[in-house]
Amino acid sequence: MPRIDYYFSTLSPYTYLAGTRLEEIAARHGAEINYKPVDVLALFARTGGVAPRERHPARQQYRVQDLARRAKRAELPLNSAPAYWPTNPAPSAYAIIAAQAAGGGGDLGALVHGFCRAVWAEEKNIAEDEVVRECLAAAGFDPALAESGLLAGAETYARNLEDAVAAGAFGAPFYITGDDARFWGQDRLEDLDLHLSGAL
Repeated sequence: MPRIDYYFSTLSPYTYLAGTRLEEIAARHGAEINYKPVDVLALFARTGGVAPRERHPARQQYRVQDLARRAKRAELPLNSAPAYWPTNPAPSAYAIIAAQAAGGGGDLGALVHGFCRAVWAEEKNIAEDEVVRECLAAAGFDPALAESGLLAGAETYARNLEDAVAAGAFGAPFYITGDDARFWGQDRLEDLDLHLSGAL
């Protein structure tokens, strides 16, 4: 079975704009997705990137325009200056890690997208317990996962960052297949699809 290591951040607008296309691609190819939430700002710092608010004004202005275009193409609502961004992504990451460890009962792709949508379209703070529980429930998971496995979640979250650096990931979303093909950004999902089909 093909495997895709999926490095992402629940704070990333481009992770949000990916929607659930990765899950659709994986289903077509019978691929397993290994969800690996990371602290994307720490990943930038480790791999030569710059946090959005520290970038040159020209880059910041381009980002706003690009996000609007990408959102329109994806047919997803997006507020380019959300009320709760940046916020602490760790609680949402821990919930995703706990949900994946639970081994079923919900839709992990929907959970990831739900957290991102909460930030970029619903003006919710994903650092708040109530929001985390709402997102878990909406994706079919037990809301109590928000309080379970916090230590394991913290350890896995930290390990995911080390794994990302070692694997050559430097942004979010980032997709790495079992044969080490690397794809950065939601706009490379078509390339990932073609790669898994053997056409690219």
